[in-house]
Amino acid sequence: MSSPITTEQVKALRDQTGISIMQCKKALEEAGGDIEKALVILRKKSGELVAKKSDRTFGAGTVQAYIHATGTVGAIIELDCETDFVADNEGFKTLARDIAMHVTATNPKFLNKTDIHEADMKSAREVFEAEVKDKPAAMKDKILKGKLDTYFAEMVLSNQPFIKNQDITIQGLVDAAVQKFGEKIAVARFKRFKVLEN
Repeated sequence: MSSPITTEQVKALRDQTGISIMQCKKALEEAGGDIEKALVILRKKSGELVAKKSDRTFGAGTVQAYIHATGTVGAIIELDCETDFVADNEGFKTLARDIAMHVTATNPKFLNKTDIHEADMKSAREVFEAEVKDKPAAMKDKILKGKLDTYFAEMVLSNQPFIKNQDITIQGLVDAAVQKFGEKIAVARFKRFKVLEN
């Protein structure tokens, strides 16, 4: 029989995720008090919740920016949600600013994998085909696919590990926000700016 879940455990998990006390308590109970397992359970549930809310429509959102201390690079993003109630929430605005900071630091080229243009894919394929030309025929396609997936994963915002917590991707961060706020949430668009160098 597992020991009872303590208030401190629930608080620690809530501080780490921002998810409601009841959801944190249930996840800890299901995980037998193991915080790492509870995090996995919460991430799984946030993915299920995202799927359930996918047919909802956006009706609100926030535009937030981040400018690096040097003043030479920054980003602006639009983070959408369903209602003004969530859009006006300081936690929601903080999430948008964190993603803008991430964009400033990592310079992604695409929002989602579906945004990758055929011309970009063709150029990368040509480079990597040259790299795998001497590999055994049976392995070429698999190696090429792995190289392309890795290359584009680094350029797609939703796939990138969040700079403040490498254990979670930007999409995972947004999915956790869906669980926290109870609404469909998505990054609608972003733009990074950098002062031109001579």
